[in-house]
Amino acid sequence: MTLPIIQLNDNTKQIHFSSKLQFKMTKLSVSEVNGLSDDQFEWVFRNVIELRSEAAASVLDLRPFTDAPDLCAAFDKYLDQLSVEGKLEVLKSHPDLAGRLAAKGELTQESTDEQRSAGLNELTVEQKAIMDFNNERYKNKFGFPFIICARENKIQSIIEGLKNRYNNTKVQEIVIGINEVKKICKLRILDIVQSS
Repeated sequence: MTLPIIQLNDNTKQIHFSSKLQFKMTKLSVSEVNGLSDDQFEWVFRNVIELRSEAAASVLDLRPFTDAPDLCAAFDKYLDQLSVEGKLEVLKSHPDLAGRLAAKGELTQESTDEQRSAGLNELTVEQKAIMDFNNERYKNKFGFPFIICARENKIQSIIEGLKNRYNNTKVQEIVIGINEVKKICKLRILDIVQSS
């Protein structure tokens, strides 16, 4: 299935979907981002914050953006202005690392790629047991999954982070978790938008 062709500054960009509704596209320039219709902007940036398409709707009125860091800052501002309950909802939108959704192949394409980049799809039986135990323990204590920017980490550092951050308070973990979401968001934006 294909979406309609999006005309941007005399360039034609077409976004193709696979059977799992995953997309691949040429990176957009910032001027092309600024030229997107509201619907196009919301669609393109719908999952830079995991399963939170309303973030894109909130940010689109801040156009025009000067560059990719300016766009990233707009999404950071969106996260910063959320209430504590809103931040908790963002954190709860994230899947467990190497959890049940990953095992069933039900992650978003972005999460699948991120977890694969950290090697979480190649855990040993022992590592999987450690991840499962600590994911559950963390979620039981804090009420949301452990969030870490998988693309900036590998298996061992993720396991260590999961164990060490368990000792934090819920307030500390909300702050740390949202900061990790910002890192994830930035990398997802840079997958879509040219950095220069």
